Amino acid sequence: MQQLHLPLSAGESAVIGIIVGAVVMIPLLWAPFAHLTTMTKEGTHALIAVILGLTVTEIVLDRHHDGDTSIVGEGLRVVLVIIIGCLGPSLFGLGAARLISFGYAVAVLWMLVVLLLLVLLLLGRSFGLITVPVAIALLYLILRYTHARSEIIAAYAVTWLLLLSGVRLAIAHGIHSDETAALRGRTHLPGSLWWLVWLAGTLGALVVGGKLLIVG
Repeated sequence: MQQLHLPLSAGESAVIGIIVGAVVMIPLLWAPFAHLTTMTKEGTHALIAVILGLTVTEIVLDRHHDGDTSIVGEGLRVVLVIIIGCLGPSLFGLGAARLISFGYAVAVLWMLVVLLLLVLLLLGRSFGLITVPVAIALLYLILRYTHARSEIIAAYAVTWLLLLSGVRLAIAHGIHSDETAALRGRTHLPGSLWWLVWLAGTLGALVVGGKLLIVG
């Protein structure tokens, strides 16, 4: 049974959020952490595809923190994979915030390890063969060799990163992203509409998740 841990104070959580926000906003600081966001996004694509009974052929992650998940299938299930995958970092961040509010902060790190292991199993020949094992190793070192408070702080930092980077991803990719183009082609609805859904979803997750992290 996962040990319960009291959440950090509102002030401590807010400070972590501000620091992570600076990392997300400053390009030089953002670059290394952008890979984790891409891993989460592509991992969500793959996870939803598997849940819906589709075949995932491979995940590719390049050195410029872009990624692609190749899926065999057609119809509504593929549309759902694209939509939910785009919201992947934000949805995982929201779920992580809820776990933290219940006192299961350390479980957040294990949840991310499991997702990254799924990505690793499905990886094709790409830069991800370096970055994903490194990310898993770092999480393992935190879980294995640091004390409880450090694990909790790491869980908060990862959760803020997922929530904030989800919004950054939606804004940076914009209306003309590969995902909105794919959704436009499959649904014949404007790409701008799908981008608004993407942006609204990430902003909503940030508001709700941020409230859970600060207020509880």
